Amino acid sequence: MSDFFIHPSACVDEGAIIGEGTKIWHFSHVLPRTDIGANCNIGQNVVAGPDVRIGKGCKIQNNVSIYRGVTLEEDVFCGPSMVFTNVFNPRAHIRKMDEARPTLVKRGASLGANCTIVCGVIVGAFAFVGAGSVVTRDVPDHALAYGNPAVVRGWVCGCGEKLGEDLRCPVCGRRYRKTDAGLEEWAR
Repeated sequence: MSDFFIHPSACVDEGAIIGEGTKIWHFSHVLPRTDIGANCNIGQNVVAGPDVRIGKGCKIQNNVSIYRGVTLEEDVFCGPSMVFTNVFNPRAHIRKMDEARPTLVKRGASLGANCTIVCGVIVGAFAFVGAGSVVTRDVPDHALAYGNPAVVRGWVCGCGEKLGEDLRCPVCGRRYRKTDAGLEEWAR
């Protein structure tokens, strides 16, 4: 008995690491040297790797491809059919995989359905990228960013609620203050 679940239609290549309690669903493919942490949920038709790191507690919804160079820290949410790119200026007739730019999504961030994350950016801790957005530059911690290109349009709490102008969560009561990296929790 293994300590994770892999649906019979999924393919997990030799050399992949799967954490305890993780579930990999229908028609997904995990390539070699991909490290998936504990208690993740990998939806239908997901491709991960090679050389991808997915932290513990991540939720990857259906039809997401996570390419070489992408790192997801713990508790990241990837909405259905969102996209990571890995080469900035691809051409079919020129091999450019050695030009892949690393992309980092920090802990607790949420990436909405059908958004695109252009390679080489950092999405900050607990940031929220709106559905259908195109992220072409770094997103600060706790930022609410959406549009094409995505622009910071507000701030969100670690619990996911939009913050008011006073940077206080109307639901859980956390308070924040601005920093060079975005926001940080300040007091309750």
